[in-house]
Amino acid sequence: MKNIYQLTRRTLGLAALSLAALTPNLQAQEKPPLKILVGFPPGGSADVLARMVADALRDDFGTIVVDNKPGAGGRIALNMTKTAKPDGQTVIILPSGPMVLFPHVYKKLDYDAVKDFTPISQIARFQFGVVSGPASNVKSIAEMAAKAKSDPATASYGTPGAGTLPHFMGVLLEQSAGINLNHIPFQGGAPANNALLGGHIGYKFDVVSETAELHRTGKVRIIAVTGAQRDAQVPEVPTLKESGVNMEATAWFAMYGPAGLPAEALSRLEKAMMKIARQPAMKEKMVKLGYEPIGSSSAELAAAQKSDLTRWEKPIKATGVQLD
Repeated sequence: MKNIYQLTRRTLGLAALSLAALTPNLQAQEKPPLKILVGFPPGGSADVLARMVADALRDDFGTIVVDNKPGAGGRIALNMTKTAKPDGQTVIILPSGPMVLFPHVYKKLDYDAVKDFTPISQIARFQFGVVSGPASNVKSIAEMAAKAKSDPATASYGTPGAGTLPHFMGVLLEQSAGINLNHIPFQGGAPANNALLGGHIGYKFDVVSETAELHRTGKVRIIAVTGAQRDAQVPEVPTLKESGVNMEATAWFAMYGPAGLPAEALSRLEKAMMKIARQPAMKEKMVKLGYEPIGSSSAELAAAQKSDLTRWEKPIKATGVQLD
């Protein structure tokens, strides 16, 4: 009986230890998955990046759901983030436009880009190319400026629409280079690209990664890039500053949460984002997509947003563009 009693007590003790060891895992499973909202359709650049981030975060966060809520230039997903419970379980990954351009573009915006969100981390930066098509056939910014003055009919540039970042890239170039360009808005990037290739417009502003292959095959020519450094995808192409134009402009992707995110939840997300940005595999994937990995702190993202909000106010107001 004594041996049976000792065995039973020992078995119960081991069971209790096993249950204690399993408790954290059971609690982790009970916790809802981290939801990453994306305000654009599956397959787009924001969606691809969000899924890359989700894969990289799974070791720290377990189950992660990427939830696409496209529409209104990302504003639907932003409003879902704004009204989400500030518990660190709902975040959004989005390009910079809705956070630094829309406050100047829209007459009535149903969110405050600063007060309604908690900055978590700036994920990556990317730049645009000034793209010359068959109609203009110029090989440099100097030629573009000269032709715009001598033959204004050819000085048209296409964009995915009024109020988009490419639109204001063109406005900023006009102001910086002292030239006049004619903005032609299209219903998306593909129609603008077709118009460029068809010779209906002279130029286009586009993300470098979207145009690099057309540039390499000679169908179009990227005559300058808008960032501080040359782009690794087209290293032969000079920056605008190298081309004699005092202009530098980039865009970025970032992660935000709803306002009032608790310090502990913010710190966990911020540290995880900073960690994955340093991972060689993640960096390699981003570079292949034409992105410069950043992995900033929350404070650094807030500062970048504030700077760009100020930066874009003047060129946007100069256009007189106001959308409902």
